[in-house]
Amino acid sequence: MTGRTGPFAGARPVPRLRRTARIWRDLRRAPAATIAAVILVLLVLAAAAAPLLSFQNPYDLAQSDFMDGTLPPGAADQQGHVYLLGTDDQGRDMLSAMLYGLRLSLLVGASATVAAMAIGCSVGIMSTYAGGRTEAFVMRLVDIQLSFPAILIALILLSTFGQGVDKVIIALIAVQWAYYARTVRSVALSELDKDYISAARSLRLSHVNIIFSQLAPNCIGPILVISGIHVAQAILLEATLSFLGLGLPITQPSLGLLISNGFVHLLTGAYWISIFPGLVLFTTIMCINLVVDHLRDILSPDLK
Repeated sequence: MTGRTGPFAGARPVPRLRRTARIWRDLRRAPAATIAAVILVLLVLAAAAAPLLSFQNPYDLAQSDFMDGTLPPGAADQQGHVYLLGTDDQGRDMLSAMLYGLRLSLLVGASATVAAMAIGCSVGIMSTYAGGRTEAFVMRLVDIQLSFPAILIALILLSTFGQGVDKVIIALIAVQWAYYARTVRSVALSELDKDYISAARSLRLSHVNIIFSQLAPNCIGPILVISGIHVAQAILLEATLSFLGLGLPITQPSLGLLISNGFVHLLTGAYWISIFPGLVLFTTIMCINLVVDHLRDILSPDLK
């Protein structure tokens, strides 16, 4: 019963600081994961400090000049300002647009993943605990949703409700919650047969207490690792929707929208409008996957 929470805990749990130190020690033994973690931290910090690092606010069209459109990297405008990564077709500084776009992509991906995890885990745990027809009904809904491609569901929702940050987040939540409900059900089924659940029922604890104080903490471990992968998937799906013109509006460019804006200019030689945001998107998703994959190896006792 090691690692269980609540009054039915068996062995003494490992102190949090010692467990965190062990995770960092194991992470440093994998050079690829360590480098990916450092790059990911730098990208997150750069995105968080976008207003401080950016030359202009790309969301404010009054700060851009169409006469400075498609300037190559290293070119200067009439005021003498040098655009290190060039400008897009609307005269926006590409470095500023990429920092703001990365910031928005990370915000949308993280927010949608956290909300989908909360909804999916709650529905999955409660339906599994209830069992019977309730569990069967919820799982059939999950099966129906998982039978459709995620991008198809998102496209239908966004084409119905329109563009916007809030609508993209809602679409991503609607796509992702079923994965968490299915995953947490498989974990909860094994936990319900253990002695600490039987002891809690014999003490006549309330169902809410058993679900959220006893069962949920023992099911959340595998979900946290999966959530990291879903953050990368949410960022990629948002970029795909924005590339197709159904995600974020043009006044709030994300990485996908920046790639879409430069796609029509690839044959004209203005490669930087699409290539640079594409490299940032690729690097972000790759770093998240590398870090999460190594954390899965560290936290999973079956793989150690």
